[in-house]
Amino acid sequence: MTASAAAIAVSACRQSQSQSPNPLGLSAAALAIEPLVDPASLEKPTLNIGFVPVNDCAPFAVAWEKGLFRKYGLNVTLSREASWANSRDGIIFGRLDASPVVSGAITNARIGAEGARKFPLCAAMTIHRHGNALTFNRKLWDGGIRPWSTYNGNLEAFGQDLRRYWQTAPIDDRIWAVVLSSSIYEYFIRYLMAAAGIDPVESLRLIITPPPQMVSNMRMGAMQAYMVAEPWNTRSITGNEGIGFTFAQGREIWQGHPDRLLAVRESFIQDYPKTYRSLVKAMIEACQYCSDPTHREEVATIISQRAFTGATVKYTRPGIVGDYNYGGFDGQPHLKKSPETTLFFDMPTSISAVPHDHSTFLWQSESLWLMTQATRWEQIAEFPQKAEEIARQAWRTDLYREIASDMGIPCPSDDYKVEPSTAFIDGKSFDPSDPIGYLESFEIRANAPKSFFFS
Repeated sequence: MTASAAAIAVSACRQSQSQSPNPLGLSAAALAIEPLVDPASLEKPTLNIGFVPVNDCAPFAVAWEKGLFRKYGLNVTLSREASWANSRDGIIFGRLDASPVVSGAITNARIGAEGARKFPLCAAMTIHRHGNALTFNRKLWDGGIRPWSTYNGNLEAFGQDLRRYWQTAPIDDRIWAVVLSSSIYEYFIRYLMAAAGIDPVESLRLIITPPPQMVSNMRMGAMQAYMVAEPWNTRSITGNEGIGFTFAQGREIWQGHPDRLLAVRESFIQDYPKTYRSLVKAMIEACQYCSDPTHREEVATIISQRAFTGATVKYTRPGIVGDYNYGGFDGQPHLKKSPETTLFFDMPTSISAVPHDHSTFLWQSESLWLMTQATRWEQIAEFPQKAEEIARQAWRTDLYREIASDMGIPCPSDDYKVEPSTAFIDGKSFDPSDPIGYLESFEIRANAPKSFFFS
């Protein structure tokens, strides 16, 4: 084991971080870690793992800096990916062994949403929940739109304000951006618009933009709103870039929603089962570290390094620590302090009352919800007949329970749960036992029956 540990240390080149956008060379703290798992016992101890420069790279940064990959016998190269499409496609085409992906990417790869080639992606855990937001530009503020909290839950009033603004604004002022098509961010924007009585298909143009390009593209007027993970929402507000304000965090649209999943090819789990278990253990432990309130300030500092987000702590801190400023142009504070801003492991009972629930545990029922939205917006022709089988194959809750049990972590015994009405912005609960009924309950959907009147 000592010889193997030395080999890992030698293989981690001690190059200057300033020469590469990727993390290079293990820290002294990481090198001091004695491997708990012998690398020689793993089928593939050397891995290439992707990440995208947003706050949710935190568990990957922590696993790197604190030697958790090394602890579990892994020699990891972290690859900074330019976009969430690159992160997903890197796995599909074999350039990456594992990478975080946006919720929806795994499910929709399985069902071939929007005509995409089907591919057997899998995940056994989330990387985090929450940690994202919808940012509006100053024109929307000047047009009378305010942060969601000021509406006191009145979706009709928000819808009226948005329609009023659009009545006088140029048609090009209806361009909003998301990080990936067929993703939870796209579904959130469509869900919000429809809940406010606005058909997003007819009223809105959605474009795809990589996270690091969101702020600059909004400044240039290429879009008027975007949904992305932190720190790119915080960066836009008054006192920072001063070009926009946060309308709502994703958790205000669906409280407790999964954001990023740790994705691999199905064949990776089959071919390298011991390696996969080591990887998941390292990531669970990293998520636990990030979740500890006493570590949050440090985590915000770690991910501000050029090799991770390259954003200053001023930008990374709010989403990690929970001192979240929505911004605005009225000179008033719009600050919300909450550790629930990003959930890495511990799940507050206010969000989930299920015994032993925690953020990294995947609920297969959440995969079914994603399928309902893909169906709702006609990204697939119909809700899959084998939806439960697809969810079971894609979201490997069975493996997570085995791995977590090895670590002494109890898990929920079920794979499905009802999402209560209090979880969603429109007060509509989701019962995974009746996804078709749930779908048909929405008046606004791409395949909804339409009425025509003739005079």
